[in-house]
Amino acid sequence: MIYPYFTIDPSIQEAGRRAMEALGPVFAKIEEITDYNQQKMMAAFSAARVSESHFAASTGYGYGDRGRDALDQVYAFAFGAEDALVRHNFVCGTHALTVALFGVLRPGDTMLSVTGLPYDTLQSVIGLSGNGNGSLKEFGVRYEQVDLKADGTPDYGEMAKRIHPGLKMVYIQRSRGYSLRPSLFVEEIGRIAALAKEKAPGCIVMVDNCYGEFVQKEEPLAYGADLMAGSLIKNPGGGVAPTGGYIAGRRDLVESCAYRLTTPGTGREVGATLGANRELFMGAFHAPHVTGEALKTAAFTAALFQEFGYQVTPTPEEARADIIQTVLLRRKESLVAFCRGVQKGAPVDSFVTPEPWDMPGYDSQVIMAAGAFTLGASIELSADAPLREPYAAWMQGGLNFHSGRLGAMLAAQSMLEEGLLGK
Repeated sequence: MIYPYFTIDPSIQEAGRRAMEALGPVFAKIEEITDYNQQKMMAAFSAARVSESHFAASTGYGYGDRGRDALDQVYAFAFGAEDALVRHNFVCGTHALTVALFGVLRPGDTMLSVTGLPYDTLQSVIGLSGNGNGSLKEFGVRYEQVDLKADGTPDYGEMAKRIHPGLKMVYIQRSRGYSLRPSLFVEEIGRIAALAKEKAPGCIVMVDNCYGEFVQKEEPLAYGADLMAGSLIKNPGGGVAPTGGYIAGRRDLVESCAYRLTTPGTGREVGATLGANRELFMGAFHAPHVTGEALKTAAFTAALFQEFGYQVTPTPEEARADIIQTVLLRRKESLVAFCRGVQKGAPVDSFVTPEPWDMPGYDSQVIMAAGAFTLGASIELSADAPLREPYAAWMQGGLNFHSGRLGAMLAAQSMLEEGLLGK
């Protein structure tokens, strides 16, 4: 590659060339999955008979919004769900997960997380951190946890002991969050779901599917999950959706979630779309392709930084269950330099210098590189991390591979200029 507009050291360019040479089979597999999922999305649009009239705005109560209903159908088809609830007024993925949890859990119920401690922002929802105001704990929902094994994989033996008749929910976080444990493939989720339903017939298997949509050919619902939720400014919004989230799964459970989102009795029948439909439809259409581009960016980043002696997870050739790439940078200064380099490769705010800050919902300072068209959109190229051991960067996204690759190269360049690359 030639870089006429950016200063990239020849040593980094050579490492990038070697990385690209090694990634041919990896990219071929990503393309195969992307092609499958893009065809599936095309079929979803066809089955829902999407037309220009579905892009019209509704106001007030939003009664009879055909576009809103068609969008639900598109996502339900694409996710293999009986039903889906897709709304621009889910303010983030944690909000969609919260609505789902409050929608199906009742006082006295027990929620068992079988993938260890959930992601930071969900801990206050459960009542594990914060003042507990409005949490599941305050409403009488009990929380229990099965920790992952030392290698970060699910502990099926302990699950078999802890899942029992009467348990209301088995909760699974698919992605690693700010940890180094492996993300879960749908086949592993299927094994957990089968165990849960054997030990506790009727229990709800719920999946936090953030970062995992369209990474494999199937979604968790095809492998026995009952309910899943996520954010539209991650994979399923395709970099076009300006906000929003989704809940998908069993029809009766989605209906209960709709009652929680609005009111019992009105549920999904109300909620003006205010002209957001067009962007949400377009984002869904682009989602499989954009997810594939993010996966290529992740694989390239892994291969590039492996060239400089860093431990990466997943490795370049590993199969992937989400779009997240972790690079263990070993030093605080290296982590900061990495993120500043990624920021230079952003189309928005490339001139900004990221600084660590006290981010709400986290127990340590966080540094974040995210020059995005949509604020906080993780499907766009970004890198972030809490400033704590092991000083790993969690990188994700890339609307197209060409700009994503450049971001990774600039991250290495930034570290080199600080005298930190490879140290």
